[in-house]
Amino acid sequence: MNKIKKTSIGITSLLMGLVLIRFAISKLAGWDISVAAFIEMAQPLGIDPTLFRLTTGVQIALLCLSYLATAIYSPFEHKTFLANRLNFKRLSLFANLFGFVTMSGALLAEFFLRVEPKWLLVYIASGIIIFSSLNIGLIINKESILKLKSISL
Repeated sequence: MNKIKKTSIGITSLLMGLVLIRFAISKLAGWDISVAAFIEMAQPLGIDPTLFRLTTGVQIALLCLSYLATAIYSPFEHKTFLANRLNFKRLSLFANLFGFVTMSGALLAEFFLRVEPKWLLVYIASGIIIFSSLNIGLIINKESILKLKSISL
């Protein structure tokens, strides 16, 4: 993977990780706005709102960590012990797929579990889905797809 792609993935991962920190903290710390939102969203599902909020908070915290790990790891080009042990493509692919799936679930929750969606949250989740999709496209480029096709033939 070339340096421009790695830098782009690193910067967008850093931004997404930093944006999501606030949401992980609000859920895990039990901020009033988060508690009220999960009471509203848990009602149609018939589940415990506290458990729903905490599991969502843990999931978003793990997503933050995976985005931030990708951002921290992106400048290294097999120069360190850590770089030799980890594979940047796998790490960033995991983080971006995890982000895509998590934020897709967040959009579904906003539209189907709330009485009225919070549009700022919809925009943030949509932005993360878009940037994650773009990063996935950079990671899985045309050459990689051709290699997969030749293997399956």
